[in-house]
Amino acid sequence: MLRRLDGELVLPALTTAHSHAFQRGMRGAAQRASGERDDFWSWRAAMYELAASLTPESIHRISRVAYRELRAAGVLTVGEFHYVHHQPDGAPYADRLAMADAVIEAARAEGLRIALLRVVYARAGEGRPPEGAQRRFADASLDAGLADVEALLARYAGAADVRIGLAPHSVRAVPPAWLGELGAFAARHALPLHMHVAEQPAELEACLSETSRAPVELLADSGALSSRFVAVHATHLAAHEARLLGEARAGVCLCPTTERDLGDGLPDVTALVQAGVRLSVGIDSHVVTAPLEELRGIELGERLRTGKRAVVPFTDGTPAEALWRIGSRQGAEACGFHDDGGLVRLVTGAPALELVPEERLLDALVFGGDAACLDVVA
Repeated sequence: MLRRLDGELVLPALTTAHSHAFQRGMRGAAQRASGERDDFWSWRAAMYELAASLTPESIHRISRVAYRELRAAGVLTVGEFHYVHHQPDGAPYADRLAMADAVIEAARAEGLRIALLRVVYARAGEGRPPEGAQRRFADASLDAGLADVEALLARYAGAADVRIGLAPHSVRAVPPAWLGELGAFAARHALPLHMHVAEQPAELEACLSETSRAPVELLADSGALSSRFVAVHATHLAAHEARLLGEARAGVCLCPTTERDLGDGLPDVTALVQAGVRLSVGIDSHVVTAPLEELRGIELGERLRTGKRAVVPFTDGTPAEALWRIGSRQGAEACGFHDDGGLVRLVTGAPALELVPEERLLDALVFGGDAACLDVVA
């Protein structure tokens, strides 16, 4: 994994498999108490204010800042969970793909490969139409959303640096009856299929109330689970739901810096690994651009949850090797790419790596390094 190339130590470049690039425009804007109770839902209200203001020009500008910062930190592939599609009143742009194109071109301009994971969104919850900024996310019908995915596939057919995927937003925002068709569409086109799953307890309660099933049970029953499926967050899964994901060879994308920023909780990583779930990581809200923090957060969060050290039962090398594989190749595969997408050079003179013997450099990088320790190899 860590190897010498032309006399320098190099590693596979990193991937962030779950990004909402426009949220980079919120940095610093939601870090003060907003009322008697501040949580995910109060943060979401602030995020909706930004989402309501976006134009193709502004989402392109903000995304370029987000992607430039990712590349500087060693990331060369991004999975963009893209859900701001339409004008503020919900009417499509004359070019229905204007917002998606703006994000894709921002990634290309900053030298990143991108998986544009086109979100399908229908409602505010059971029996509730889209509200406020959600009108920008929602399509008039499932067929309309899937037609946009087909148009994206045609527009970027053959592009080596672009993948198109499908992303039902969540069990809250997508009717249960749509899930089977979304899974079948992704299977027909061999697309990555990503979805927010079990991020918040309220999501579980709503899913149980509407369907009498937990989110992963619902997905399994609908036929949506497969090796192309990635559950984003998976913070509040029951043990049997982890097993269902593993049996389907599905993945989970963990987003530790966003999950701790929003107070989402700590997932049971041990259960996921023991179930054979393939992990990846994502920057999500861009609250901080620290891909190494995302990686070590997998292990360190589990230490906090269990009160033990070196606890995740990795079987593919040292913890640092396993985590780097999660952050590079496994993330790229979750986004539909089947190579690392480039290399990063280890800056052995970086302050964080001083005094570290060569055989421990990867351990030091993953558990104590920062962006100053990495350079992208051109």
